[in-house]
Parts: sequence; C-alpha cells; structure tokens
Amino acid sequence: MKPAQHNFSALTTDLYEVTMACGYWKAGVNDYEAAFHVTFRENPFGGQFTVACGLATAIDFLRSFQFTETEIAYLASQRGNDGKPLFDSGFLDYLRNLRLRCDIDAIPEGTLVFPNEPLVRVRGPIAQCQLLETALLNICNFESLIATKAARVCMAAENDPVIEFGLRRAQGVDGGFTAARAAYIGGCAGTSNLQAGQRFGIQVSGTQAHSWIMFFENEREAFEQYARAMPNNCIFLVDTYNSIEGVRHAIDVAGQLREQGHEMIGVRLDSGDRVALSIEARRMLDQAGFTSAKIVCSGDLDEYIIADMKQNAAKIDVWGVGTKLTTGQPDAALGGIYKLGAVRRPGGQWQYRIKLSDEHAKTSFPGSLQVRRFHQPDGRFIADAIYETDHGIGEPCEIVAIETKKETKIPAKTYYSDLLVAVFRRGELVYEAPNIEVSREYARQQLSCAPPEILQLKKPAPYKIGLERSLHELRSKLIARAKEQCRQPNERADYRRSSE
Repeated sequence: MKPAQHNFSALTTDLYEVTMACGYWKAGVNDYEAAFHVTFRENPFGGQFTVACGLATAIDFLRSFQFTETEIAYLASQRGNDGKPLFDSGFLDYLRNLRLRCDIDAIPEGTLVFPNEPLVRVRGPIAQCQLLETALLNICNFESLIATKAARVCMAAENDPVIEFGLRRAQGVDGGFTAARAAYIGGCAGTSNLQAGQRFGIQVSGTQAHSWIMFFENEREAFEQYARAMPNNCIFLVDTYNSIEGVRHAIDVAGQLREQGHEMIGVRLDSGDRVALSIEARRMLDQAGFTSAKIVCSGDLDEYIIADMKQNAAKIDVWGVGTKLTTGQPDAALGGIYKLGAVRRPGGQWQYRIKLSDEHAKTSFPGSLQVRRFHQPDGRFIADAIYETDHGIGEPCEIVAIETKKETKIPAKTYYSDLLVAVFRRGELVYEAPNIEVSREYARQQLSCAPPEILQLKKPAPYKIGLERSLHELRSKLIARAKEQCRQPNERADYRRSSE
C-alpha cells in the first residue's frame, strides 16, 4: 500500500498562526514550552460517541513539516497596512531553520472518544505548537467526522456491506480522497474512489450510470452491451425507466451470461419505493434461479433511511452511500478546538492556563492532559477520566462529570488503559501507525466494547466521562482565581503548579 500524498506544506495554516509565532519570536519567548490539546465539545449527528480518525494523515504532515524557500519567499512578500513587510528577515530566517522539536501524543485511530477528551496533545516550543494548530484541527475534525458517520451508517446496515461513493459531491477532490479513507476506518467495505483505492488498498466498486442505459436504444440492449464489455462486473442499474421491467431485463441478460460461464453480480435500485421494489426483485431473482445475485441500494441514503428500510424488511444486500456520508451531513464539521493548557520557561515549572467564558462549556481545561479508560476484563467500557499528568490519578478514582458535577467512583484495581500514546518525541517519530485494515478492525472492536445504549440512533444515552477529582479541583481553583483577577486587574494571579 502506498503512503498517502496529501497536498500539505508548512503554509497549511492560517495567517494568524504565523503572526503569533512572529510575536513570540520578537518577544523572545518562542522557545518557551507549551502544552496544547486538540479536543471537541459535542459529538456529531446528535449521537453519543465519536470515532477518532486522522492520526496517520497528521503524521504525514508532521514528518514533512518544514518551510521551503518558496514558502519563505511568499511570506516575505506579505505587507502590513503601512505597505512595509509584514515579517522581518530575522523571523524568516528563524522559520527557514525551524525543525520540529515537539512531543506529540495522540489517541490511535479507530478509538471511540467523547467530548472534552484530548485527541492530540502537543508539547514543545510555543511558536512551533502554534504553527501546527490549523492543520491538526483540519485533519482530526474532518476525518473523525466522516469515520463517525460511517460507523453510524454501518451499524444501521446491520453488518450488510456499505460502499462509500460520494466523490462527485465531496468537499473538493482532497475531501473526497480523505473521506474515503475515514469512511473505511469507520466500517465501510469499499469505495468508488479509485485514487483512495490505490493509495490505501481499499476495495473499489462500481456499476454503470443512467447515461449508459440512456445512450442505447433500449434498456435490454444497454445491459447486453455492458455484459459483453464487462462480463465479470455486471451489476445492472434497473431504475432508468421502470425498475421491475429493469429486473426482468437483467434476469434475461444474466441467463445469457451464465451460458457463457459468467454470473451476474446483481442489480442496483436507485429510486422509487425501494423497500417494495427490493422485495419484488428478490422474489424475481430467486424464482429465476439467481439466488446469489445481490440487490444493491443507493440514492441519498443515510443511517436513518437505512434503519427504517431494514425495519420494513427491505431485501437489500449492499448499500451504496454517497453524499450524506462523504460530506458528513447534516453536520458540517466536528467542531474541534486547540487550547493551551500550560506554559513554562525552558527548564522551569509548568504554569497552568485557563480560558473563561460566559458559556460554561467553553471554559478550558488546565494542564497537560491524559485520558484513562476504565473497562471490564473483556474490554467493555465502564467510564473515562480526564486527568492532569503531573497530578496523576488516584485509586479508587473519583470522576466528576463536567456539566452535572455528578460523581462516579471507580474501584481500585479496575482494569484501565491510558488512551494517548507517544507519537513524536522532540520531533522524531516514535510510533508505527497501524495499516488501515488494523485501524478499521480496531474501530469495530471499540464499537463492540461500548455500552449499547450510547450507540442507539434514537435517544442514545450519554457515556460516563468526567474530570478526575484533582483536575476538577484544580480547574475550579483557577476559574475562581481568574475571575478574581478580572475584578482586580492590577493584581497578578499565580498559576504555578508549585503553589497548588
């Protein structure tokens, strides 16, 4: 399998990331260390889980992170509102010589994750951490969104194969390419996207379009010509004129194929009352002796439509899901954020940082964070605790829910796994990313270990997750101090760890 070739550069970022890096450099603090986290506040699609995805793509970006001379020249061409260069030559020399020196930890692809848990932790020189923000958010937000949508669609299909084929309506060519990868990790069995098939080793699938049927004088001729051209790839699209007549024509041509030593794969229904049509098509195919022929369904499908069709006993074998999967409808984005948790002078102690907001959900979390998942011996999830790495986590562990403040006590000696794993150390890759098949299987295992009530399409129950007690108490103290500082702006609040 060939590695992915994304169109990344050091300029895969927003202007303000570079202006902030310049500011750190001019202030002489660009080598102060910082701890940032990629997190998100809400699960997508009204659900109660998210599938982490995008780490392998992020690794591709990070391994090649370096400003080229062409990119330096572009930055040198930027002007401020006085017409003078936006960036001085000293800062551009700093970027020219910059090499990644960050420690980066992340949650492996395919892991089920939940709001406020860090998907990625970045620790290193503040200017470098800042420059990575936009690309990491772009990668994790989109791929996690699509992997989650795919998982929901595949669960609705109840283990029937689901084929992703939304490239033509994807958010750009790269969006379609990336979506195919994420959808496969989320559970899809294949894709129509040949580029993704080549790069990632995903099984590709495709039939013919209505234009093929319409080109010929009649549907039967179109099927016969396709069978002559592609006798080992015959799935006939039967709804161009009349679906039932289309099934009859497909059966006739399938008989000819069989005489020549080939078997029709099946028929595709793309419109109409697909429940009733599938039931009748299955009866006709079986009666004609084509009991192994597949019925493929497509046409603006999503998890809710599929679940409803299954409930009504549709005889569908394979589901082709395009637009609503590949574009993550109805949610446009996961809504991931990149927040600063702590800073320190080189060789100094961490100073915690917290962002306040009138919206309680937007108040950030201090420190350098890790997630501990408690589970049964067989892997079934019990609860997750977000904790601060320097404070550690006690036994028994007390988890405080972020919104409700409800407490959960996890008994000592409960099985657990810490989710964030080392990926880069001082800019050097120390993690071997699993291949896409392993990540896909891991996602399937994760779904099988999750509490069933959180996976329901309708009225799913929330998963137990919260802050480990010492982190909850630290956050509460910092919120109180920050509010006091706001009331007394001339007094400096001390956030140093040593004072806690």
